[in-house]
Amino acid sequence: MKFSDKILSQTLVQLCLDKDIDHIIISPGSRNAPLTIGFAENLSFKCFSIVDERCAAFFALGMAQQLKKPVAVVCTSGSALLNYYPAIAEAFYSDIPLVVISADRPSNFIDIGDGQTIRQENVFANHILYSANCEEGETFQIKNETELNIALNTAIELNGPVHINIPFSEPLYHTVQNQLVWPQNVPSRVETKEITEDLSTFAKQWNQSKRKMVLVGVLSPNSVEQHFVEQLAKDESILVLSETTSNLHHENFISAIDQLIAPLAKEDFERLQPDILLTFGGMVVSKKIKSFLRSFPPKAHWHVDSKKAYDTFFVLNQHFKTTINNFLTEFLPKTTTANSNYQSQWLAIKRHRLQRHAIYESQIPYSDFMVFSKIFKQLPEMRQLQLSNSATIRYAQLFDIHSSVHVFCNRGTSGIDGSTSTALGAAYASTLPTVYITGDLSFFYDSNALWNNYVPKNFKLIVLNNGGGGIFRILPGEKDSNVFDTYFETKHNLSAKKLSEMYGFRYSMIEKEESLEQEIKEFFSKNDGPSLLEIFTPSTVNDKVLLDYFKFVL
Repeated sequence: MKFSDKILSQTLVQLCLDKDIDHIIISPGSRNAPLTIGFAENLSFKCFSIVDERCAAFFALGMAQQLKKPVAVVCTSGSALLNYYPAIAEAFYSDIPLVVISADRPSNFIDIGDGQTIRQENVFANHILYSANCEEGETFQIKNETELNIALNTAIELNGPVHINIPFSEPLYHTVQNQLVWPQNVPSRVETKEITEDLSTFAKQWNQSKRKMVLVGVLSPNSVEQHFVEQLAKDESILVLSETTSNLHHENFISAIDQLIAPLAKEDFERLQPDILLTFGGMVVSKKIKSFLRSFPPKAHWHVDSKKAYDTFFVLNQHFKTTINNFLTEFLPKTTTANSNYQSQWLAIKRHRLQRHAIYESQIPYSDFMVFSKIFKQLPEMRQLQLSNSATIRYAQLFDIHSSVHVFCNRGTSGIDGSTSTALGAAYASTLPTVYITGDLSFFYDSNALWNNYVPKNFKLIVLNNGGGGIFRILPGEKDSNVFDTYFETKHNLSAKKLSEMYGFRYSMIEKEESLEQEIKEFFSKNDGPSLLEIFTPSTVNDKVLLDYFKFVL
């Protein structure tokens, strides 16, 4: 086996191996040659070559999302590193472990006019858990080992992105046959998140309250033990609101939040206003629930998370720094069931909304709403469902998705920039077949994602193409002006067909209602290679259909 003759390369490679960080996404370059040689020549690593650094980072993000352990990205010096930033920000806010490794020039070559050189140290300071800035030379070996151990352990322990910057002097391609250094591996800590608070005080307040709301954000599937789900669902003083990305299911939960609250009047919001709000999970999609809870705040807001708590509704007064299962294990035995109709009255409204929803589905014209309805009704069970941001994730909140389907979306920063790359990385790492649904702007924005040699044969991609950013027609503001068309909706006449052909996807297309149901059925039934279904919808109809929906379900 070959090794780079650079001690720093050997040190980092060995520590990654010791810590089971074995998925490495490499983008080509010369300055990172010692790292590329170190990782790629060692068969203990699974190495992937992706040219576009932005795509590479999101691909790694998708893998880490599924593997539940750090994935590393490696790049050369200069602006290549800056292309990682969108995925780093997403990893930072979504608590996904990402190890960013950048090669650099020695410090005496910075800011002297040398090519492909920028100030790389601490470049991600605002959105990184740790920045390890190594120095070349044997005299810095102990310092470098310490920095690398801290960085890699931070990614493991705190589930987030870290940056390791390593300078290499030339020559860069020299190799040796034997390993020259054996760095000390400081094992990461497995920290138990014990509850330090006296829960009896909180239980007393809980038991005296007849309106308790539980709001669940982004969660990985199976994050909450089922017996806790059942216990929350049977308490009539508790109303649980979840979203598609919560991956939490029960018939007594409200899974379509906007469907429930969008048509409500002031007196309805007063009845919905909780005494206590308990939140767990990551980001919440619904802007309407945020607006409601800020306008009609609870008396107390408690958040459960072992790492952080956002004061989303401006009334946060308790952060339990533990896991949700640990919290419920300790807390629920101290609670009693209150006599209340809080849950039952809102579940009755939910049933009414669903009846109206079914009627509306049967009479709407060909539109995005109809397309999403048909897709989710025919979506096979036991799938991983990746969703892009903007309109796609919002439409998904309105439809029933089978509990065996695992749902994911980049909600940390809610950007459209890397959704396709993330879906491909997740598809590669997942044991479930993957379906990815995206809008046209998000798809074309990240079209380099398809420049990828690791696309699973069962990967299915659905593009809803309404000729622009249709979500802007739903938002307030003047429509149908030249400024709106050009700078907000950004109208276009692009198609995914040529991209599908170039990257080896089987392409199919729908343009009208008559073929919609059958084409979707055929799309899901064929598994002879990665496939892309492009569904064209009329841009001027979609906004009216969606806005009328919230009036109709009242």
